[in-house]
Amino acid sequence: MKVTRRTATLGGLSLFASTAAATPTLAELGSFLGIREGIEDFWLATDAYIYGYPLVTMDMTRRVMTNVAAPEGTRAPMGQFVKARSYPDASFRDVTAPNADTLYTAAWVDLDKEPWILGIPDMKDRYFLFPMLDGWTTVFQVPGKRTTGTKAQTYAITGPGWKGTLPAGVKEYKSATNIVWILGRIYCTGTPEDYKAVHALQDQCTLVPLSAYGKPYTPPAGSVDAAQDMKTAVRDQVNKMSAVEYFTRLCQLMKDNPPVAADAPALKKFEKIGIVPGKDFDASKLNADFARRIPEVSQDRIMLQFKINPAVKNDNGFAFTTKTGIYGTDYLMRALITAIGLGANRPQDAVYPTSQKDGEGHAYDGAYKYVMRFPKGQLPPVSGFWSLTMYDADYFFVANPLNRYSISPRQSLKTNPDGSTELYIQNESPGKDKESNWLPAPKGKFILMLRLYWPNEKNPSIINGSWKIPPVKKV
Repeated sequence: MKVTRRTATLGGLSLFASTAAATPTLAELGSFLGIREGIEDFWLATDAYIYGYPLVTMDMTRRVMTNVAAPEGTRAPMGQFVKARSYPDASFRDVTAPNADTLYTAAWVDLDKEPWILGIPDMKDRYFLFPMLDGWTTVFQVPGKRTTGTKAQTYAITGPGWKGTLPAGVKEYKSATNIVWILGRIYCTGTPEDYKAVHALQDQCTLVPLSAYGKPYTPPAGSVDAAQDMKTAVRDQVNKMSAVEYFTRLCQLMKDNPPVAADAPALKKFEKIGIVPGKDFDASKLNADFARRIPEVSQDRIMLQFKINPAVKNDNGFAFTTKTGIYGTDYLMRALITAIGLGANRPQDAVYPTSQKDGEGHAYDGAYKYVMRFPKGQLPPVSGFWSLTMYDADYFFVANPLNRYSISPRQSLKTNPDGSTELYIQNESPGKDKESNWLPAPKGKFILMLRLYWPNEKNPSIINGSWKIPPVKKV
């Protein structure tokens, strides 16, 4: 690995964090980072960066995904559905760690002026969920098969300051922010027949402002910002922002997307560096000498959570947490999930074990072949579905001859004579007779993610630890 200032910083922070006896004072940390004066303010600024990372990332995602005049592909104007008609492919860059198991039916709404009414049709017992994320990435409601059943249902999504009367039969879901991402997912096997059935369900989903409910409604054309970068990945756009740009955007966003009451202690501290909810950022309070280091060190602190956060568990090389969707004041966990899996569900709906190393602790490399073996009766225990997804080192899909980005029972997996099931994870085909169980890998580094939708809450279960993920072994 090429050692850069950044990798050295991350390695040093990891060493400090993982050795109790070596826990540094702020002065020692300042010396390590090359900051001689103002280390207290610098560390406070990285805390503020981590705190605001979800809101800034959500806003940037919204800007990119809604910057079109009419729905096209994976993008649609505010208040209109994106209806994914097929699974994303390797060119998809809007969201990290995309899903290749469901068809998204998603929309962004702005609740500043009035509520929006969401109508979900009768799903005919098909697995689905429509989680609603506020601007801070909290999943504040999640209608779906697990929670509300599969019959037709109608909801009013209201903003933090809205008070009023709703039509009969409409249930209110209140958001803490005016930005809301409705990230609907409908399970689909991917066959032409099932695509057609799910498309029909997508077309029956409705989304209208309250003032237009029960009336003929034609969505207006979306406004297009020609200056918005539509090619660079959202995460890269956020990570490249200077500290002043970042905090200026954060303060602007907090005017319409207020923090929750539990954030008050942290926000009181942030006043020292010019961050006050409801007000513009005061850049004069931020030390210009170390401002350029704030994004870099903050991002390193976020990714370090894989190694040191006690809420991140590890089963045979798969790291995962059951602290997704609702974060409270665990700002580091919230930022980590934003960075690697924006849009993550509550654990009762999905758990996402992620693996960067095989069962022996070695980083995955497409130059080798790997096998993941599930003993008889030990396939992932779920009430929804499961899949194993392949990503490159940046959490995006890997192009391959089969256009297969995940593997699951819908590939009609073959079992061995002893009842076990083996998944072949490698760059080249394991042979025609084994291709049903093949998850194609790139030639270089890669990452695996095991998706468990609606995991069992009683034994066996990954939530309570009674089911363990088998290791991925190098052949």
